[in-house]
Amino acid sequence: MITETAAEPTVPAVPAAEEATEASGRKEPAWPWKDAPIRTLVQRIYQLQAERAQGFRRLEEGHRQYLRSGPDYDFARYRSTVHEVTQAFAAASREVLAVEAELAGPRRQQLLASHVRSLQELEQTRLGTVALLQLMETPELAGQEDAVQMHQLKMK
Repeated sequence: MITETAAEPTVPAVPAAEEATEASGRKEPAWPWKDAPIRTLVQRIYQLQAERAQGFRRLEEGHRQYLRSGPDYDFARYRSTVHEVTQAFAAASREVLAVEAELAGPRRQQLLASHVRSLQELEQTRLGTVALLQLMETPELAGQEDAVQMHQLKMK
């Protein structure tokens, strides 16, 4: 079991990656975790989860502020918060999937990779659930009694 103690240094968000050269024909830098130890990859997953938790807190706070901003609801501010958090979630998801691919492929850590995949799927479900719950709490829908219309909104 891997535990992190206060004395251990934290894993940088993105370690110094070697820049790709024009001669190699690659336009993007090499993936920064390619040669990192498995422990470092797992620590990075923990960090990404902490970032996601912070994102969920920002979504919740943004939604509370939106609901308190009535009767002239400040939807633009809420939309901006949702956009920022969505971008952060997308970046975290890309990195989690890259770590999963590294574990499943070159590292041959199938069990660990499957746990990372499950974690990713659960986070997707959680995000969808939070979005749906926030949508259902919006003033425009709180009094909605037409079940068909509500179902259509949920499916969007």
